[in-house]
Amino acid sequence: MMRIIPQSDVERLLPVGDCVEVMAEAMRQTSAGNVTLPIRQFMSVPGAPGKLALMPGTLGEPDCFGIKLVCKYERPHGDPLGTHVGMVLLFDSVKGIPLAMLEGSSLTAVRTSAASALATRELAREDATRLTVFGNGEQAMRHVHAMRAVRPIEHVTIWGRDVSRATDFAADVTLKTGLATKVASSAIEAVAGADIICTTTSAKDPVLPGSALEPGQHINLVGSAIPTTAEVDDEAVSRSRFYVDYREAAMAAAGELLNAIENGAVTQAHIVGEIGEVVAGQVPARRSPSEITMYKSLGVAAQDLAAAHAIWRAAEAQGVGTQVDLLA
Repeated sequence: MMRIIPQSDVERLLPVGDCVEVMAEAMRQTSAGNVTLPIRQFMSVPGAPGKLALMPGTLGEPDCFGIKLVCKYERPHGDPLGTHVGMVLLFDSVKGIPLAMLEGSSLTAVRTSAASALATRELAREDATRLTVFGNGEQAMRHVHAMRAVRPIEHVTIWGRDVSRATDFAADVTLKTGLATKVASSAIEAVAGADIICTTTSAKDPVLPGSALEPGQHINLVGSAIPTTAEVDDEAVSRSRFYVDYREAAMAAAGELLNAIENGAVTQAHIVGEIGEVVAGQVPARRSPSEITMYKSLGVAAQDLAAAHAIWRAAEAQGVGTQVDLLA
């Protein structure tokens, strides 16, 4: 019997705080090589402003495999469908049978922000309280909640290219969290005094200059996921201790790192390590309060599979979702 799990159950069964530890184990498995992670592939949709992304993979613990299918379509800001619509198909590795089909956009949103929270837990200063978010879309709000799960955030600064949207977003953050917020008029103003910075934009070119970074900051790069786009410049990369989720993916699609390498600012050796290696104690995290740390999030199928399996287990225990017998 396969269980179909809709968006409402995905959101309820795996809150972002719980998902952080799920991501920790997924990234440990990834860095230990207990996964199969083909680089994500894209297929354009003829005559439409969209593409299909395919992310297959296997995970050793829990023992499962599957694929995420995501339709990425350009839509107006605020469209209820968002830019990502898709599903995750989860299979049992021992028997080779389907366990679940889960709504994919909410699962991706939760695991993405939880992965950033994991990196923040491992790399940011313990006393980090001031958060800056670049962007005002779904991941921006997700990251506000995720950062609060791992650090005692007291203040949030927002920067966005559309001041009106940024202002509305800041008001929404205050309404949902009770936190004090501020809308910055420039990227430089936005990062001044910040402890944690999350970039969640759709920018094709850098929006955050490295010259604006201050000692002790931690940055999560989230918005860019293809090699031709970047949210920060070469100086930001070169000034930071640079961590990734998965080296192979980073060398294929981390635009910020690839630009810096191509321009001679750094080499591939600039990657300090994978976040799973930090979690496992194999690679050092922050070495001093003054270091600048940076985490490049691209997302890997191991994260989707681990989140999907955790949700499926909870759904089984609670008897939620819809069971379908495909062989009947």
